[in-house]
Amino acid sequence: MVRQLLFTGLLVAGSVMFHAFMLTWLFHRVRSWPRLADIGYLESSWQMIRVAWWIVLTHLAEIILWGVFYVRQGIFTDLPTAAYFSAVTYTTVGYGDLVPPVEWRLLAGTEALTGILMCGWSAAFFFSIVSQRHSGDAR
Repeated sequence: MVRQLLFTGLLVAGSVMFHAFMLTWLFHRVRSWPRLADIGYLESSWQMIRVAWWIVLTHLAEIILWGVFYVRQGIFTDLPTAAYFSAVTYTTVGYGDLVPPVEWRLLAGTEALTGILMCGWSAAFFFSIVSQRHSGDAR
């Protein structure tokens, strides 16, 4: 049980660190873009689409991180299965068609909590970027 809790803590920390890195990188990248108020609908939509793509890619990388861990620990035998389980857990869809061994089930709940936190953080970031880009405060 202690081993599982240690690994869980490391996976949460890794997810938070990666998320922070990517959102910081994206924030600095967006700062050089023209203000939304200064461009047309299509260009401003394109800016928001690019931000959304990077955020989704960030979440997918975190899902893969958890999936790789599941395979390395022998929880699931192959990466496609582990990544699928990770995706439905991280996003809290939770189909229930795959379940980890009993000793690793707490990990799944923690991944779901981590996914909720990361998705909330991303939503707040997206809102902040759009607000700042609209008003021009991000420059």
